[in-house]
Amino acid sequence: MTAIRTARLTLRRARIEDLEAIHAVLGNRQATRYWSTPPHADLEESRIWLESMIDAPPGESDDYVVEYEGRVIGKAGCWRLPEIGFILHPEHWGRGLAREAVEAVIDRVFSSFPIEALTADVDPRNAASLALLKGLGFVETGRAKGTWQLGDELCDSVYLALRRK
Repeated sequence: MTAIRTARLTLRRARIEDLEAIHAVLGNRQATRYWSTPPHADLEESRIWLESMIDAPPGESDDYVVEYEGRVIGKAGCWRLPEIGFILHPEHWGRGLAREAVEAVIDRVFSSFPIEALTADVDPRNAASLALLKGLGFVETGRAKGTWQLGDELCDSVYLALRRK
């Protein structure tokens, strides 16, 4: 089983035992404000999401739960290559943990897969994620209006890419 260790984090493959911790993130309205789905209403919704992460084909996916101090606090990786995504529980924002996790994933993906670039799709209102990705070398490649329907809200996208060095 592949695990990535950084100075403060362990990124590892998801297990069904992670359900409650993942639900604490995906059920959190603040954490999912700019996520691709509204907050999960119940454990069953998070279980279905977690099982899809666990069952994703290894050649198409390189996705990890993020552990900090022995607790799962989010996820980072590529559910479907080459698009990278990340989410952490708000209790852990502002400490550089997302950057640490995403940087580790970038290194892993480029060393393990023959892709020319990683991509990201970010809500333009998500200034923190845009700053994190741009700080890691991602560049904007385009914008689109009305790309995500989240509940009653139609959201836009900023597309970014990081080319292999």
